[in-house]
Amino acid sequence: MPPGTSPPRILILGIGNAYRSDDAVGLIVARRLRHELSDVAEVREVSGEGTALLELWTGADAVIVIDAIQSGSAPGTVHRFDARSQPIPAASVRSSTHAFGVAEAVALARTLQQFPSRLVVYGIEGKNFAPGVGLSPEVDRSVEELVARVRQEVTNWYRGG
Repeated sequence: MPPGTSPPRILILGIGNAYRSDDAVGLIVARRLRHELSDVAEVREVSGEGTALLELWTGADAVIVIDAIQSGSAPGTVHRFDARSQPIPAASVRSSTHAFGVAEAVALARTLQQFPSRLVVYGIEGKNFAPGVGLSPEVDRSVEELVARVRQEVTNWYRGG
């Protein structure tokens, strides 16, 4: 971090439902990151209701949202969307149990000009969204990759990159 500057307020939001199999991946990644990044970022586990997301990221300098998605890619594929420069494909982020979810929250924030300086959405392609606990093997294998990618992104932001 450059001398004389205050650290950015970094918020990580892990979205999911712990009782819908792969839908829990955002929560699992957030739990891992909470222990690793607690000194530089606030990490929260949330259900993904869109208006609550807008409220949570108000005042944050940088936000990372992590959620399970269904876009037709191979299960476990990690997608990264820079929400400041591109819309989030609503069809991809359709695993939400809310009618107003991540893609809609990003679109509304853009319309209202209530974006943090940085807003990145990581989606991990799910396979199984049926009731139950535990990730499918493909999604479970991708958790470490996603943790590493988010860790690196937060480290770069914190250092002013």
